[in-house]
Order: sequence, then structure tokens, then C-alpha cells
Amino acid sequence: MSDSIDTHADVIIVGAGIAGIVAACELGDRGKRVILLDQEPAQFLGGQAHWSLGGLFMIDTPEQRRMGITDSHDLARRDWMGSAQFDRAEDDWPKQWARAYLDFAASEMRPWLHEMGMRWFPIVGWAERGGSGAEGHGNSVPRFHVTWGTGPGVVAPFATRLQAHVAAGRVICRFRHQVSHIIVQAGEVKGVSGEVLAADSAPQGAKTNRQEIGEFEVYAPSVIVASGGIGGNLDLVRKNWPRDRLGAPPENMVAGVPFHVDGRMIPIAEAAGGHVINGDRMWHYTEGLRNWDPIWPNHGIRILPGPSSMWFDALGNRLQAPCLPGFDTLATLKEILKTGYDYSWFVLSQKIIEKEFALSGSEQNPDLTSGKWLEVIRARLMSRGGAPAPVEAFKKHGQDFVVADTLAELVEGMNRIAEVPLEETHLRRQIEARDAQVDNPFAKDAQVIAINAARNYRGDRLIRTAKPHRILERKNGPLIAVRLNILTRKTLGGLQTNLDSQMVGADGAAVPGLFAVGEAAGFGGGGYHGYNALEGTFLGGCLFSGRQAGRSDLIA
Repeated sequence: MSDSIDTHADVIIVGAGIAGIVAACELGDRGKRVILLDQEPAQFLGGQAHWSLGGLFMIDTPEQRRMGITDSHDLARRDWMGSAQFDRAEDDWPKQWARAYLDFAASEMRPWLHEMGMRWFPIVGWAERGGSGAEGHGNSVPRFHVTWGTGPGVVAPFATRLQAHVAAGRVICRFRHQVSHIIVQAGEVKGVSGEVLAADSAPQGAKTNRQEIGEFEVYAPSVIVASGGIGGNLDLVRKNWPRDRLGAPPENMVAGVPFHVDGRMIPIAEAAGGHVINGDRMWHYTEGLRNWDPIWPNHGIRILPGPSSMWFDALGNRLQAPCLPGFDTLATLKEILKTGYDYSWFVLSQKIIEKEFALSGSEQNPDLTSGKWLEVIRARLMSRGGAPAPVEAFKKHGQDFVVADTLAELVEGMNRIAEVPLEETHLRRQIEARDAQVDNPFAKDAQVIAINAARNYRGDRLIRTAKPHRILERKNGPLIAVRLNILTRKTLGGLQTNLDSQMVGADGAAVPGLFAVGEAAGFGGGGYHGYNALEGTFLGGCLFSGRQAGRSDLIA
């Protein structure tokens, strides 16, 4: 993508992640002249979306109906509002964005993406199942649509559209341009200024240099901030941590996003008139692994668990519903941190890991990323007694895994990497009690009930939920324990915006010429998730907010 000596445009977009790319494509389609800036090299195009599983929250789709799922706009609305738990005066715009996204996800979203060539894995995933009541958090039905090609498959059609606009001269891409100031004169946005950074050939996602080799200014009457959140900046995560709700932030966390997700543009946007709301609302996972083959600093990978692993806190006490694998992330995070430790444990069998463990990220799912059925069949159905290869690699090389033939040996291995020693008799009593519940299709144990219910869904029964069995029986082994770390991921709050993605200041008035999209805007409005996410809504929110900005009549 070419650079240019031109310094004037109709719109400047800061950030070449998926939200920024979508906005650029939509603006280019309207004939607008766009300057797209990013502090990273060209090979980082697509930002965090590249590393995602490509999951999208959509409502009442052909994929759902083929899997026997009955979904509706009304049911999705109930789930969203029950999860969001909006309770602040500043939640007005976030609520409007939530309603608008639900309308989009139930109507235009799939046809719009399908027309660009996107397709989805036929088995719809069931993420964030809730478990605390019909009016509370969680997805009542599976809604997580994994894109064929995963994150790169989402980025690709927009990158193609962007390249066409670059070739036509409508979009100018300037990589290694770090914005440090939004130029505002007499209350009007005039452009941005910053530093040109030295070239860097680092592979996508790796940490790049911050060597300044020059300065720049570019001018436009509209500026869109599409710079992402703060998940790669652990100091900012701790600074914004909701101590009143979750207690002190964890001392140890792994980074679920690259180093460049640094929150740098947020205070710059505030200085120009933007206003951050809901900064204490964040989304961090409790199933993080330290990556044995890292790409970025402190690189963490999330386990996407099926429902069968037993979950214990650092003291060896089993977590109770709704703190079950894949059910309620925020409730589980709170429960784990109550112990005073920042880690927990899965204990499971080989049969469970083979069917139920997936890993987050495009690079951890090469079969789905390939977009080829044959690769999926080889990886998921012909693994010859093993889990998918990336999972088996973590089991073999990952420092958080313990594998043993007996529970005594397993606990011995767990204690080698634990901060507090565990007692075999305490774990054995709890596992044996759970094992006694699996011989019938009914039970009193909440997790076993959930497992049996999950297997009523065809997709879970086929590829996601193991047949209930006794974890301690040797024929189901070996036994596996996984030390789980807190993994940073998403900023749920952000710059307040109206439905045109235009920033709204602290006084409630729209800020002329200033816009925000994607995670920088809390995925819409300054936090359209409220307190909880339903999954597929991060990538979905980036697409939707970028589209809203790109189609806004307020863009000069």
C-alpha cells in the first residue's frame, strides 16, 4: 500500500485495525478521501482481529436453524440486557448502541458480510452460557458464529476493498505514523500530528520499536479514533481495575493482546474534547495459559473450554455454579480473586481434553484458519486418540500443564507449580463425589446437569462436550491439571459516542469532527456491553461501529 506526500483529506482515521479498515472502506465507497494512520508496520493490518477466532454474534441465522436452534431478536435482547445490567446515568448511549447492534445482528449483518464472501463454520458455538437465571447473564442459545478462515478470514474482504480504494487514490495508508495530538482550532478539528517511527520488519503481533525519525502533520475536518483498548498495557489495566467490585487487581496476569494495544490514543482524544465513560468495565478471562511459543511480550492464550473440566480455586475448593467452564466469566473472575490468589485449576481426563479443549486465536486453529473442510476433519475427527495438535503441543510444552496416571502423582505435579500446596485427600473427595453423579442421565450436581443439558444440543454432542464419565477411572486417563492465569483482553468502556460514532463530550454535547469506533469507543457508545459480554460482540461491535462511522452523514 502506497504512501503519499499529500497531507489533506476529508477524513483521518487513526488505527488500521478492523474497525478503522471498515470505516475507511465505507468512506471510500462514498468517494471520500481518507488518510489511514497506524503506528505499526503494514504487516499488522487488521490489528487484533487478525488474531481472533473470527467469532460473530448473530441472531436467527441459517446456521442456527440448521442446527435446530430457535433464536429471535426478542430472546437476544433479553439475554443482552440481562447481561449488560445497565445501571448508570451515562449508560444512555451504550443502551442505544446495544439496541442498534441487536437490530443489525438480526437483519443486515449476515447478508452484508455474506455478499463480501464471508462464510461460517456450520456448528454454532455456545459461549457464555450464564447459569444464574433466565433474567441474568448469558446466552440462552448458541450464537457464536466462527468465520471460515477465522480472524484473517474476517479481515481479508475488507483488506481487498481497502486495497482497491488505495489503488484508486481515495485512501492513503501511512504506517509507522504515531499520533500524539489532535489539532483543534477555535473549537474545530483540523487534523492530527505526531511522530514518524523507524521501519520495523517484526512479524505481525510482535513488539516493534518506538524510535522516532521525524514528525508529521495531516489535515482533515473529521478524525476517527480507531486505536483499540488497553489490554496490552497491564499498568493501565490495573489503574482502571474495578476494586469496588472485584477487589485488588491481580499481581500476575498474561497479555491476551499484543503490546501495541496500549491505550495511548484515549487521553489524546480526551484532550481534544472526547469523554471516557465506564472505564472500570473490562473483560478479562480466567482460563489463560502462558504461551510456550510467544509472539508478543507476556503472551497469553485462552482455553475455550467445554463444560466438563472440574474447576478448583488456588486452595483446592471446587467452584460452584455459575462458575463453570464457559458459563460466566465475570462471576468466575470475582470468585477466583476472593481467595487472595490470582490463579485457579482445571482437573480433567484425556477424554475431556480431546473433545472439549480449544484455544483462542487464529494461529491456534490452523484447520479453521485454512477454511478447508479436509483440514478440519483431519484435526478434529482423525486425531487418533489425541486433542487437536495445538492443544497437544501445549499439553507437552506448556508450563501450566501437569499430566499423570494417578491423582497422587497429579497433585505432586500441581504442587510443583502452585503457590499454595494442595491436599490429595481434599481433591479426591470432591472428584469422587462428582464421579458418582455420572452413571445416570440425571443428577443433583449442577455441573453434571449442565453437561447433560449441553449434550442435548447437536453441536455440543458432536464436537464440544464429552460423554459423561468418571474422571478418576484409569481407562479415561491420563489425568490432566492446568494452572489457569488471568488473561487480559477487552476494554468494555470507552469514548462516549452517539449512533453516528461521533464523540460526545462530558457536557453531553456532540464534539464536531471527532469520532471513535471499535474498542476505543467501548465497541459503541462508550460501552454497549454494560458489565458483561456475550462473545462474538467484540468483533461484531468493531464491524458495526466502523460501518456506522463510514456511513455517517456527519462526516464532512
